[in-house]
Amino acid sequence: MITIQILGSGAATPTLDRGVTAQYLNFNERRILVDCGESTQLQLRKFGVKFQRLQYIFISHLHGDHYLGLPGLLASMHLLGRENPIHIYAPPELEEIILKQYELTHVKLKYDLIFHPLLSKTKTVIFEDNIMTVSAFPLKHRIPCYGFLFEEKLKERKVDKTLIENYQLTIPEIVQLKRGEDLVRAKEIIKNNELTVDPSKPKSYAFCTDTRYLINLPDQIKSVDILYHEATFLDQDKERAKATFHTTALQAAKIAKKAEVGQLLLGHFSARYRSTKDLEKEAKTIFENTVCVNDGDKFLL
Repeated sequence: MITIQILGSGAATPTLDRGVTAQYLNFNERRILVDCGESTQLQLRKFGVKFQRLQYIFISHLHGDHYLGLPGLLASMHLLGRENPIHIYAPPELEEIILKQYELTHVKLKYDLIFHPLLSKTKTVIFEDNIMTVSAFPLKHRIPCYGFLFEEKLKERKVDKTLIENYQLTIPEIVQLKRGEDLVRAKEIIKNNELTVDPSKPKSYAFCTDTRYLINLPDQIKSVDILYHEATFLDQDKERAKATFHTTALQAAKIAKKAEVGQLLLGHFSARYRSTKDLEKEAKTIFENTVCVNDGDKFLL
């Protein structure tokens, strides 16, 4: 099961209605935090996420509304007795920021922080195990900033349970069939597709925060099931968006349409807009399956 929970959907500063950027992913029991703006630990508590179970943290860039909640969250984990290490994927300067702050305040964590610096200028796999891969790709912001692509690996083929007894399949034979091999016996060869069914299509999720409109971005996220893309401004404010290295709702919708994604989630809204209705309406003129997210929203892949 893959779930995406929005912890913060606002831009720049938290408000009473919206926290700043943070998301929680449960990706087939890989528990992931994406960005960690101010007050993220309060949002985790508010929405019932057990943050001691977090294993991986991905930080897109080092503007405060995307990482300032991290020192406090890590310290709270320490105070609550965490012992398991946590992996942090982020621009390299974050390690110095965190460790220097703890040095100056005489904090010594009971668990290890394992930093993985983001340095690549092209799309690069930064994490991989037997379940998933995570790729980072550069966005275009005022400072180095990365988007993240989370992809499920193709699962093994499924053996038709009704045929296991009919063919008296052994455990080694079932393992071979799951790997896609044919069933080979002394007097016959039975094709794999006669005994197995295709696995479900792998799921994918792309996270694209602070960035100018990038016309080549669809090449990095082609056909993802869900795309989260910042939509700080309405298109009437596109010059402001360009000047501040952000995107409009209309531009985000163009990205989603060109990339042929399944669903578009919009977030990182400027506090100048009292409502997101106009942002969603604008995007839907280009890409109908669009949702403006709110804090606490949960999406299932």
